Amino acid sequence: MSVWGKLIGGVAGFAMGGPVGALFGAALGHAADNGNLAGMKRALPFDSARLAAMLGRKDQLFAVNVTVLAAKLAKCDGVVSRAEVDAFKRQFRIEGAAVQQIGVLFDQARADAGGFVPYARQLGEAFADNRAILETVLTALSAVARADGPINGAEADFLARVAHEFGVDLDAAQRAGRAMSQNGADDPYEVLGVPRGLAADELRARWKQLMRENHPDGLAARGVPPEFIARATDRVARINAAYDQIRKERGI
Repeated sequence: MSVWGKLIGGVAGFAMGGPVGALFGAALGHAADNGNLAGMKRALPFDSARLAAMLGRKDQLFAVNVTVLAAKLAKCDGVVSRAEVDAFKRQFRIEGAAVQQIGVLFDQARADAGGFVPYARQLGEAFADNRAILETVLTALSAVARADGPINGAEADFLARVAHEFGVDLDAAQRAGRAMSQNGADDPYEVLGVPRGLAADELRARWKQLMRENHPDGLAARGVPPEFIARATDRVARINAAYDQIRKERGI
C-alpha cells in the first residue's frame, strides 16, 4: 500500500493535535496494514519507545505534514477552491482509495490556516540532508497556490515562512518549478538553478550535486515516499536534459 493509503490512522491521530498527534495516528494506520492494530491502540499512548520508533517513520511524517501544509495554504486566503484541492492531488499523485482518506485529513487541517509552522519546521528538520526534496515540496505547494489564480499576499507570506523553515530559497524553487512545468520549453539554466555565465567546472559541479540529491536510490534510502520518488525521477531526466543542452550550446 502507498504511504497515502496508510493515513487513515493519521486522520484519527490529527485530533490529538500537532505533528506528534498525527504521527501517533499514522503509526496506527501502519499497524492496521500489518494486522497489529489492536495491540498498537492499547500500547501507543503510553509507550515512549513506540513513540520514538514511530517518529522515525519519515515516509508517514512526510505524508502527514505535506497534507497539512497544503490544506492550510489553501485556506490562508479565506476560501479553499476545488482547483487547489485538485492541484494538491495532482502534484502528489494521490489517487484511488487514498483520495477519501487524505480528504478527511485535508478537511480537518483546512479548518484553520494557522499553526502550520511546526509542520514546516518538522519536515525541514526531517529532510535537512536533502534540500532537493524540500525545494520540490515548495514548488508543489506553489503550484497549489497558483491553481486558482496568481499567488496573493497571504499565500506569498505562507510560502515564504515555509521556505524559511525549510532553509531553502523560495524564488529559486519557484523558478525551477515554472521551468519544469513547461513541456518541451525548459530553460536549462533555470532547471539547474544557475546563472547563464557560470563557468564550465562550476556548472558540472552543480549538475553532479543535483543528480546526487535527486537520485531515486538515494531518496529511497532517506525514507522518501515512493510517490515522491516518481517525481524525482522526472526531475532527474529534466536535469540531465538541461545539462546536455547547455553543453551542446557551449560546445563543451
